[in-house]
Amino acid sequence: MIEINDLSIDLGEFHLRDIDLTVNDGEYMVVLGPTGAGKTVLVECIAGIHQPDSGTIVVDGADVTRLYPEERNIGYVPQDYALFPNMTVRKNIAYGLETRRREKAEIDVRVRQMMDSLGISHLQHRLPYNLSGGERQRTALGRALITEPRILLLDEPLSALDENLRGELAGELVRIQRSVSGTFLHICHSFEEAADVADRIAIMHEGRIAQAGTIAEVMAQPASLFIAQFTRTRNFFACQADTTANGCRLKLKANVELSADASANGAVTAAVRPEDIQLLNGSADGLRNHTNVFDGRLARVRHKPAYTELHVDIADGVRVVLYDSHAAHKAGPPGERLKLRIPPEAVMLFPTPATP
Repeated sequence: MIEINDLSIDLGEFHLRDIDLTVNDGEYMVVLGPTGAGKTVLVECIAGIHQPDSGTIVVDGADVTRLYPEERNIGYVPQDYALFPNMTVRKNIAYGLETRRREKAEIDVRVRQMMDSLGISHLQHRLPYNLSGGERQRTALGRALITEPRILLLDEPLSALDENLRGELAGELVRIQRSVSGTFLHICHSFEEAADVADRIAIMHEGRIAQAGTIAEVMAQPASLFIAQFTRTRNFFACQADTTANGCRLKLKANVELSADASANGAVTAAVRPEDIQLLNGSADGLRNHTNVFDGRLARVRHKPAYTELHVDIADGVRVVLYDSHAAHKAGPPGERLKLRIPPEAVMLFPTPATP
């Protein structure tokens, strides 16, 4: 377990402010956020590369805040993997055991087992410059795991890989983490990558933890407009809210209103995830008792591997984006008339950011 309490550090351009984060035993936690959010600074503080200005880092009940990196028993795979270029795959993996002066017979057995589990035994005599990105990643993982660290830190481990290999190795990381019952903390900037591996996520913004939870929790209840944007919400509407005994009405345009299962008054930003918008068949018959039903005109169609993305104009200057796994059977060419519904419970409200 990692417990970070009130951690702060100032490195000039990069800083952390009042970080509180817990990573549970056997958990695969992903810390993600945009470039410059402080993700790498956080992982380097845990690894012992930086000493924080304040706060504590506790690992399995022991305060390691002021310990040297080698005293923490924390594995660390930096973004560039940092393999020794003059050492073979086998020597790179064996390095941690050799520096701990383990017996040669033990080193041979454990390194062979590690290479077998990672599927790189056939590469044992190669140097790093002769390896692909995925092979370098597995070698770096083997070197980090061989010493049986309590924690493994991974800084952008998949960033240098192509899309197909990234998905394959994301699954491999989860398999390894489950097989060793390890506690992994993985840094990345991709929400899709986090969704492939994480038990829970923590999203950073401007040196702080903006929100933590499962992917489902964060998507369903984003804590801020930034979180909603970062987690791929696509529809945002500046509007005026008016909450009465009959519910909350949102005026988007003079002739466009939304109902929301929320409470707000004044200027707000309404947000709706594209997968929550329903594409309807037929006429308005039978829909008179439903709220937020709109006639629209199809403006754009984008076919994706798992769904079709539709851009629909529901009024002058009001366009919504929706995803539908069956839309290819319903949507025709641009200009087609469509009917859609935005469920009131899917409408999220946030304070409208002040303009500079």
